[in-house]
Formats: sequence, C-alpha cells, structure tokens
Amino acid sequence: MIKIAITGNIASGKSQVERILLSLGYKVIDTDKINHFILSCDLDVIKSINEIFGCDDIFDEKGSISRTKLGKVVFSDENKRSMLEAILHPKINQKVNEFLIQNSSEKCIFVSVPLLFETGIEGNFDKIIFVSADEDVRLKRLMERNNYSKEYAKIRIDAQAKEDEKIKKSDYIIYNNSDFINLRKQVNNIVKQF
Repeated sequence: MIKIAITGNIASGKSQVERILLSLGYKVIDTDKINHFILSCDLDVIKSINEIFGCDDIFDEKGSISRTKLGKVVFSDENKRSMLEAILHPKINQKVNEFLIQNSSEKCIFVSVPLLFETGIEGNFDKIIFVSADEDVRLKRLMERNNYSKEYAKIRIDAQAKEDEKIKKSDYIIYNNSDFINLRKQVNNIVKQF
C-alpha cells in the first residue's frame, strides 16, 4: 500500500482535491473531519478541553464546543494551542491508523493532514501532495467560506508556516489559484503516476 499525504495551508483547496480523489474511486480520510467529530462526540476529549479551557468562552448557546470560538482562543495563544493539540492528535492518529488497517488491501490510500509538517509526521507517508494557493486567494476564500473578518483570516493564515519550505519537502505540488477543471486535471496527472 502506498500512503499518500495531502497537505496545504488553510483554504488552499485540500477538500476539493479530496473530492476529486473520492470521485476517482480512491480511499481518502480527512484528519480535519476526524477532528470535528472528536470535538463534538468524544466525551473524554470534551471533558479535557472543558478542564483546560473552561474559563474561556469556547461554548455555543447549546453548550457544545464552538470550533470558531476555540480557534480564536488557541490561535492567539501558542501555549493553549499546544495543549489542545496534545489532547486531539493522539485521538486523530488512532482513527487514521484504524482507517489504514481497514483499507490495507488498497493500492493507494490518501490521508489529508493540514498540519503534516507542523506535527512532524511526514515520515509516516510514502509520498506527499502539497496543495498551494496564493495568500490573497486563500484570504478571500477564508473570508467568504468561513465569514471571517480580514484580520482574523490573516491571523489564521499567519499561524501556519509559509508554503515555500513545505513545497520543498513535498513530492507533488498542485497549484489551486484557478478553476476546478484545472485542479481536476492536475490531480489526474498525479494519480496516473501511482
């Protein structure tokens, strides 16, 4: 089995790449979606987060963790972000490992990991696809998609390492500044190599 990581900075278009791969019949798991599921359903995680962040305004009107509010807290405090990652990353890794075992007969498996290089797990993969988009494009996408203010969208973008170093460490680069047809063509060209 070839394990291929899909990564890229926020709002670069990783989800679109995933959808294309799924439409081509490949197995794909998204660590962002696992993260969302864990934050809403894993009682141990919710309890731990409440213990650490209970003094912060991180809950919505229903008493559930608001990812937007939690994001604002952790993206303005590096220490709190590290504490949150220490809670979430082991759970996410467990789900990814289960997925790999369940699909061990597949020729290729794709794992979308936005923080691949930040977490230092790039060595777990045979190949890395980096989805790139210009910063102004990503800023616009974040403001439209997530309804972020320009200032907060910039904070989220600046919280990640710059693309240049990540591109150097990747095997394939997809440039996603254009349209979906161009994106699909690039994905098709890469998967032909597998």
